[in-house]
Amino acid sequence: MKRLARRKLDDVGNQWRQLPQRLHLVPKGGWISAIREAMGMSQADLGRNMSVRSSTAAKLEESERSRTIRLDTLQRAADALGCDLVYALVPRKSLQTMVDEQRLRVFSDVVTRTNHHMDLEGQSATDPDWRNNLLRQAEEVIPDSQLWRVRQRITSK
Repeated sequence: MKRLARRKLDDVGNQWRQLPQRLHLVPKGGWISAIREAMGMSQADLGRNMSVRSSTAAKLEESERSRTIRLDTLQRAADALGCDLVYALVPRKSLQTMVDEQRLRVFSDVVTRTNHHMDLEGQSATDPDWRNNLLRQAEEVIPDSQLWRVRQRITSK
């Protein structure tokens, strides 16, 4: 079930991950200032639209630039500018990849021991199915709910 949920989020994440490569995401002075200026709106005008003083509008533009603006304030500014606020967390890698990597890190004692024994027997652990088999075994031993807790060393069953 969690794997399916990760896959669905990964589908969305794959589209979003491409955005930073295609465009510069945040204008130098911040979105509020850039959009306000492009519309020919003064800070006083923005303040009136938000029912705050122009000095408060100036402060919120500064808080956006310094990345300390609150989401609810950003939403109010977006509304005053006739904009929609789009908020997203975009995983740098697919969620499934991150879960698999973490599971293998937690399961590393078994992996290290297995690799050592395979090397002694003159076998290679580079078989593409080997990683998948190891992940399946790790999924049985380490539930998702345990993956991100204090790093635990798991021993084989």
